[in-house]
Amino acid sequence: MKTMFFIGAAAAIMAAVGFGVYTYSRPRTPVVYFTRDISPQGLMRAYRASGWRPVNGPVGVKMSTGEPPASNYLRPELIGDLIRDVDGTIVECNTAYDGRRAKSAEHWKVIREHGFLDVAPVDIQDEDGSMTLPVPNPIRISENYVGTHFANYPSYIILSHFKGHAMAGYGGALKNISIGFASRMGKSWIHSGGTSRDNPWGGQQDAFLDSMADASAAVIDYVEADNMLYINVLNRISIDCDCNGNPAEPDIHDIGILVSADPVAIDQAGIDMITAAPNNAALLNRIAQRNGLRTIEAAEKHNLGSRKYKLVDLDK
Repeated sequence: MKTMFFIGAAAAIMAAVGFGVYTYSRPRTPVVYFTRDISPQGLMRAYRASGWRPVNGPVGVKMSTGEPPASNYLRPELIGDLIRDVDGTIVECNTAYDGRRAKSAEHWKVIREHGFLDVAPVDIQDEDGSMTLPVPNPIRISENYVGTHFANYPSYIILSHFKGHAMAGYGGALKNISIGFASRMGKSWIHSGGTSRDNPWGGQQDAFLDSMADASAAVIDYVEADNMLYINVLNRISIDCDCNGNPAEPDIHDIGILVSADPVAIDQAGIDMITAAPNNAALLNRIAQRNGLRTIEAAEKHNLGSRKYKLVDLDK
């Protein structure tokens, strides 16, 4: 984790693990682990297969707390065992749109209603404002705004529900580390392609998609790639995001769980799986209409990962 100036948050401390410093060994060709078992046991099995472990210190588990009343957010009973295993904290930020999660006071009510406090502590990272992350080799935006609590975690698990999205085309790991980590101000900055810090609407579509890749690069550069693990759960695969409180019913059957240390590879694997799935026309059309693959392409240009990967089927 890199040292930098920010508003109101302290730098997290890197520490030794056991008798020495733990180092994750990243394969040259990224590996994506896959199981069809969408259960707490399947999730734990896929996580352990990755070989990744957090460094000492608080572990942030970035996920969506879900917009009421009926979004397809990942349920606490599915993810609770994993979060307890790593002694993790669920981390979120407030939304840029005016739903029930736009302000912290109401967002906390949603978190309680959805049962997340029953399985883990939760941190709304931008509750105390924003900090700035520089974007290395920017495509559209040169800085990214995340919550001030972001710096308190030396390692992160990015736990994403893989599905469609009305604006981005699809939502997976890259959206979770860009829009997901962004503070309310940061979300407006990304959505507008770097033209507004308080209005997310009306930006140019490709600028928005490129800005998500830029924001992802800023997050990974700060935390450092080996301190992040990505999990995509392919269930309830609607064309709509978990920010939609009344999403369309899924056409695609549940597929499984993907785990990887590479955010580009895991999102590409998710795209490949829905491309091969029956009844995929609505979601593929949404991705095409929103030019959603541009974010993966831009992230690969940032050297955040590779669209070429090795899939390891844990069920065979």
